[in-house]
Amino acid sequence: MSPLPGPDQPATGLPAPGLPDVVATSRLRLPLVSPEDAEGMLAGRRRVSWHPDYPSRADQDAAAMVRRTAPEGDACWGMRHLVRAGDGTTVGSIGFFGPPEPADDEVPEVEVRFGLVPDARGHGAATEALSALLAQTDRLGTRVRAGVAPTDARALKVLARCGFTQLRGAGLEGELVMVRPLPA
Repeated sequence: MSPLPGPDQPATGLPAPGLPDVVATSRLRLPLVSPEDAEGMLAGRRRVSWHPDYPSRADQDAAAMVRRTAPEGDACWGMRHLVRAGDGTTVGSIGFFGPPEPADDEVPEVEVRFGLVPDARGHGAATEALSALLAQTDRLGTRVRAGVAPTDARALKVLARCGFTQLRGAGLEGELVMVRPLPA
């Protein structure tokens, strides 16, 4: 007799679709921000392993979206710390604004945001982190979009390097909405 599926597995025995709790590359780890870390970020508390400039105001805004209790599978689509694997220092964040939802063409789509402390910029970390998350979203058949200020040349370069080739227009606050098509 086979065991009953656990909460992470549907009756087929296959893992439930979603992103891993930690996405890793050779130079980076991208663990989910825990509700405790989010509360600390909002209260101005810091961990010793965080860079002195982390979290930024934008990181704190993203932390406000981390919920203590999220529907099963939704938490993996949240904010992540961007941690250098070599020294374990958290130098930024990257993540999604919630689980995928069908776009107008019914393709599941999610919005990403990312940011680094100034000392960590210019070394490819944002491109590497975004590429690692895109490999996961591609595996799940999820398209990714990003809102970016038209004056943010660094973010525009990261998005271009990662294949965000479609311009969908401008958002309510004047940001460009860029989309990365799913690979064929």
